[in-house]
Amino acid sequence: MLRLQNFQGQEIEPYLDALGALRITVFRDFPYLYDGNLDYERDYLKVYMECPRSMAVLAFHGDAVVGASTCMPMEDEGPEFQEPFRRNDHDLSKICYLGESILLSQYRGRGVGKKFFIEREKHAQSLGMRMTTFCAVNRPLDHSLRPANYQSLDSFWQSRGYVKQPDMQATFHWKDVNEEHESAKTLTFWTKTLA
Repeated sequence: MLRLQNFQGQEIEPYLDALGALRITVFRDFPYLYDGNLDYERDYLKVYMECPRSMAVLAFHGDAVVGASTCMPMEDEGPEFQEPFRRNDHDLSKICYLGESILLSQYRGRGVGKKFFIEREKHAQSLGMRMTTFCAVNRPLDHSLRPANYQSLDSFWQSRGYVKQPDMQATFHWKDVNEEHESAKTLTFWTKTLA
């Protein structure tokens, strides 16, 4: 049986390596195709540990971390996340950025993804936020590494009340599993206005 537990700020520190390893495993699959390493992950994830208003929802099977979901105020995120919202005159102090929502494949289909969104939205509301947002990588339908049975998460995100914002995009760089070097990837934001 899976157990979910929320951690804030410094409470995340003991789980940084487990969270990094999970990101490397899950994001290696399509559509991210991320060829990651733990040193980079530790550095990237420190921002959550150093932000007192951040939260990580971890899914445990016994003592093993098998899923994770993160969020933090947009004000505390990097400029590449903030810029599309600044351009559209959004108040960053009212936006919560939802980071990864990842789960090992054998634990999917049990409602954990929904719980990840519910917990992060509750956290955002407790901070007085009025909007939650995340971004997802754009990949062509005919991508050579797209599995034949791949199912997009678009309909799941729509069922959670999120709306794709095609005019709000960001560019990030990472190395795909089939690349020699990092390349630019475009990600599109999805947003939800909280009640």
